[in-house]
Amino acid sequence: MSQLIRLQDIQATHRDLIGDDYYDPTGKTAYGVDEDKIGKIEGALVEDTTGRIRYLIVDAGGWFSSKEVLVPAGLARIVGDDVFFDSLTKSQVDAMEVYDHDYQYSYKEQHEKDRKAFVADTIPTEERMEIKDTAYDAPNTLELLEERLTVNKDRIVAGLVKVGKHVVTEERNVDVDLEEEHANIERTNVDRPTDRRIGDADVNGNETIEVELEAERARVGKETYVAEEVSVGKTTERHTETVAETIQREELDIDRDGNVVDNQGKRVDRDDISAEDVRRARGM
Repeated sequence: MSQLIRLQDIQATHRDLIGDDYYDPTGKTAYGVDEDKIGKIEGALVEDTTGRIRYLIVDAGGWFSSKEVLVPAGLARIVGDDVFFDSLTKSQVDAMEVYDHDYQYSYKEQHEKDRKAFVADTIPTEERMEIKDTAYDAPNTLELLEERLTVNKDRIVAGLVKVGKHVVTEERNVDVDLEEEHANIERTNVDRPTDRRIGDADVNGNETIEVELEAERARVGKETYVAEEVSVGKTTERHTETVAETIQREELDIDRDGNVVDNQGKRVDRDDISAEDVRRARGM
C-alpha cells in the first residue's frame, strides 16, 4: 500500500533526489466554486512510490475559522500564484475530515474517505460528485501569463475661459445748432397829429413795451443701445499621445532532450537513481 508523505519533508531531507525545480504549491491562494476565496495552500502530500503530488493541503480559513483539509490534486487548476478548485463547494469542505499533521496517510485509505465525503448526506444533492481516478492526477497544464496594457481616458479641466464686461468712460463732442433771438430796435420819424398829451399812456395804458426774446439751449440725454453680441463656444481637437509602460510575460522553459535541468538550465544526470533508491532514502 503506497503511503502519502508531505512534500516539505522530502524537500528537507532528500532534495538531492527531487532537485530544486520540483513544483511546490505551498503559499498559493486557493479559490473554490465561483472563484470564492477559500484560503491558501499549506502544502502537498506525495505518493511515495511515484513521487507524484496526490493531495493539496488546503487551509479553508476563508470559509471556516480554522480547518485544514486534503483536496485531490486533480481538482485544482493552477494559474500563476493562484489555485482554483472550480467544483469545490463549502458544503463539500465541511464534510471532509480535518487534516492531521501527525497521522500517516495512505493513498488507498484516503481515496475511500474521499468517495464518501463528496457524497455525504450533509451535502446538497446538486453538489454531490463521484470522485474519478483522474481527480488524483496533479495538474499537467501550465498557464503562461502575460500583462497587457489597457488604456482608459479621463476627462480633466485643461483650461478655463471667463468672458465678462466692464464699463469704459469716454467723452464725446457733438455739434448742435442752436437759435436765439436778439432785440432789434428800429426808429421811424413820423409827422401826424394826435389827441394824446405828453405824459399820457398809450391806448393800452402802457408806458413801456416788453418783448420776450427766446433762445434754444442744448438738452443732453443718453439712450442705451446693443452695440455688439459675443457668443462663447467650444471646439474639440484630437491629438495622439504615446504612453510607455513596462509589462511582463511568462515564457515556457523546455529541455527538448527530455533531461532533468536545474535552475541554471544545466542537465542533471540521474540515471543511477532508481525508484528503490528513492524509497530507501525516504526510509520506506
